[in-house]
Amino acid sequence: MTQLNPKKTALTLGVFFAGVHVLWSALVAFGVAQAVLDFIFWLHMIRAVYLVDTFNLIASLSLILMTFVVGGVVGFVFAKIWNWLHKV
Repeated sequence: MTQLNPKKTALTLGVFFAGVHVLWSALVAFGVAQAVLDFIFWLHMIRAVYLVDTFNLIASLSLILMTFVVGGVVGFVFAKIWNWLHKV
């Protein structure tokens, strides 16, 4: 079974997690995030009780950085567990 490179897996998931939140920040900045959130809640048959606030650059950058770090940690731990479970 193929071994995963923990650093590359960490970087990949970090970039993916951060990228999703770059998209979310763009939706907030363009004023369409509430409609997207309402639609997602509707799809899940959930009554929307959350309101999207106005765009805040510092909050957005903090969100993107934090999700990059969390994604990196998750990717690194995942690769280590994967490699441990698939030792040859």
